[in-house]
Amino acid sequence: MKELGEYLKRTRISNGVSITEACEDLEFSTSQLENIESGNVRAFKDVYELKDNIKLYAKYLGLDSDKVVDEFNGFLFQHTSKISLDDILEAQKRKEEAQRKVKSPYTKEYKEKVNLWPFFSILIALLCFILILYIIFSHINKAPKRVNELESFIEKESIYELTN
Repeated sequence: MKELGEYLKRTRISNGVSITEACEDLEFSTSQLENIESGNVRAFKDVYELKDNIKLYAKYLGLDSDKVVDEFNGFLFQHTSKISLDDILEAQKRKEEAQRKVKSPYTKEYKEKVNLWPFFSILIALLCFILILYIIFSHINKAPKRVNELESFIEKESIYELTN
């Protein structure tokens, strides 16, 4: 970024434009333009705003703004590609832990409760059905004893046989 800033500064000087004149025309603060020309990226909070400022500055100086922005993107890629995968995973882990620590009614995860009433109602209905069947079959198998009626019939028959 330092090389790009120096290139922009050399172009401004060769065009005969002072830093205060460029700041007034672009509506930048003097510190913003000095930070761009010195390559001080850390002075800017937003990289996208810095990119837009560099593009405007390049257009102001009569340069090909797309080439200048491509150069800046190359710098950003080199800078961000130096971050190791372990650092990225560690940052992601810290972020997840911070999210877990926040417990409010709006962010709290609730477990879905399982409704067991249909299961219990079916079970109770099945038990009642089995009980009714048991009662019915227990009464069907117990035929009433008709001993008295049959005894009298058997006695009459045996007497009849004896007499004949």
